[in-house]
Amino acid sequence: MTRARHATATAVALSVAGGLLGGTAASASAAATCNSPVYKRQFFANTTFKGTPKKTDCDNAIDQNWTGAPATSLPKDNFAVRWSVTRDFGSGGPFSFAASAQDGIRVYLDGSRKINLWKNISSTAKKTVNLTVPSGKHTLRVDYVNWTGKATVKFAYTPRTAATVDKVKPLAPAGTAATYDTPTQQARLTWRKNVEMDLGGYRVSRRVTGTTGWQVLRDLGATATSYADTPPATGETYEYLVRSYDKARNYSAATSTAAVTSLAVTAPTAFTATGTDTGIALRWDPVPGAVKYRVVRYASSADEGAIWNTTGTSMTDTRTTRSAANQYHVAALDASGRFTAYSTSSTARRLVAAPTIGQVFPQAGAVTVTWDTDRETGGSYMGFRIYRATGTSTDWVEVTERCGWTRRTLADGNRHYLCTDWSAGRSTTYRYAVSGYDSGDKEGLRSGESATGTTGTDRQAPTAPASLTATVEDWGTVLTWSPVTDADLDRYTVWRGTTVDGTCTAAEQLWYTSDLTVTSWQDTDVADGEHLCYAVRPADFAQNVGAGTTVHLTEHDLRPTVETPAGATHGAYASLSGIGSVQVHGWSPAGTEEYQSFRATRWNPRTATFDALDYDPLYGPKDVAPPTGTSLWYQVVGVREDGTVSLPVLVSVAVPPAS
Repeated sequence: MTRARHATATAVALSVAGGLLGGTAASASAAATCNSPVYKRQFFANTTFKGTPKKTDCDNAIDQNWTGAPATSLPKDNFAVRWSVTRDFGSGGPFSFAASAQDGIRVYLDGSRKINLWKNISSTAKKTVNLTVPSGKHTLRVDYVNWTGKATVKFAYTPRTAATVDKVKPLAPAGTAATYDTPTQQARLTWRKNVEMDLGGYRVSRRVTGTTGWQVLRDLGATATSYADTPPATGETYEYLVRSYDKARNYSAATSTAAVTSLAVTAPTAFTATGTDTGIALRWDPVPGAVKYRVVRYASSADEGAIWNTTGTSMTDTRTTRSAANQYHVAALDASGRFTAYSTSSTARRLVAAPTIGQVFPQAGAVTVTWDTDRETGGSYMGFRIYRATGTSTDWVEVTERCGWTRRTLADGNRHYLCTDWSAGRSTTYRYAVSGYDSGDKEGLRSGESATGTTGTDRQAPTAPASLTATVEDWGTVLTWSPVTDADLDRYTVWRGTTVDGTCTAAEQLWYTSDLTVTSWQDTDVADGEHLCYAVRPADFAQNVGAGTTVHLTEHDLRPTVETPAGATHGAYASLSGIGSVQVHGWSPAGTEEYQSFRATRWNPRTATFDALDYDPLYGPKDVAPPTGTSLWYQVVGVREDGTVSLPVLVSVAVPPAS
């Protein structure tokens, strides 16, 4: 038994839709109803196509090579086969018909013969014809005969798609429709499949109703029959149209328009920015249809221009520095990716950090409270507010205006702020807390509570410095002492008296400092050989003053060895000026104008004489470049109108070393 190379039909007549020559053959015994573009195929037991076909089936391609009888009840030689199909060629256009056979083949279009190779031959004959097929439906018929010998037949028709050949526009798609889904904000456009054999695809365009410009959205493939678009949610009506294009990029006319009206997504409202301890809290009302929000910070921050995208309606900007003014606004984003206009802007500052409460130092009728802040991360403090609660009460009273606050280094070496509450009552227990505020008067969180302090309970004076040394110089005395580490130390006081029989008498306070890092002081007292005593006495916040440590010394004696006569009636003194000179001053006795000017001389210990000073007409006697690191002595005389001079007055001044 011989076998055909190309299988014939299967048992069922096939309904085919779609591709150029797609489909599956039907049964030979079934009634042959073949859906375009599948061929109806008929077998004849003669070469004249006479009588009833021996077999009828469906064939999706003409490409056979029979080495024996093509079907049961057909002879090996002298048989005929006819293929026929009626199909829609769409807009038509240039096609290529290609046929080959051994023996004879004829091709007809709507009954008009286009190819004729009708001979009994021993080799394959071929022919290709280029022609233009009109638009619409047309019938193709292919007749084949085999007289003797080998039986081969092949035929195909294909559109010519070169742009230089095909100038025919495809048909416009039909059945265009559009719908809009509000939850997803999507417009769905649909159309029916185009029948063009050389279809390249579809182009979808959109515009806002009432405008003239169409925006091309997408070029789709030949199998597409729908497109989903997300138009901007502006509440406007959007029109859509579709065009077909072929493989030569000829575009069809536009379809009729299909329109949808989008959801209106508007700018957010009720936008607020509030400074908190952790950052700036931002909130706004939800916008119907918004899928996301964009928050922008655009002024006065270390990270200026920061942008956040969020799906919620609130967020906290934790990246901003404390106390810096920051401005924000927010826009909504619709499903199409369009941002609305921005909301009204809002400005806020992140709160300054809560201070760290320190110690409380009670006094008789006052309390000193200490605190500190982190100056690098705490923000820019413009001031502090101090609060007080009595006993275990939870009622806090602000006492800021009743005490001034300063910053200084305490005895423990830590630099803190101090505030003394002078409104405290006697024998009363208090707790304190402190908060800071920024340049916008925005108050931050309060510190934790202090330990309790009861007024009038501190009667213990600070300890004395462990050591005190006094160094005698030609220009005075340098005192140096060891630091006192009492936590409630408020200041050092320096006292000076006269040593009489080894006892310090008539001591008076000369100086004090609340800078507890200072542990030295210079007394610029002239070197005149006095026997002096010094004491450094620490004092605490409760005004308890320690006994201190005392040293005794004898000054160098640099007084002139030439005695200055007594009896002068005028006064005089010498003072250091800020430009490294000594100004010598004199004045007449009270109620008189005895002297018109004054002149001065300076003691020179090397020559044991007084040397004259320059005279400044405006200021009087001036020592322009005096020696430093010593004590200087001057004689000052008054000059009368007649040129005579008075007895001299001796004055002195200590000149420390140049710094």
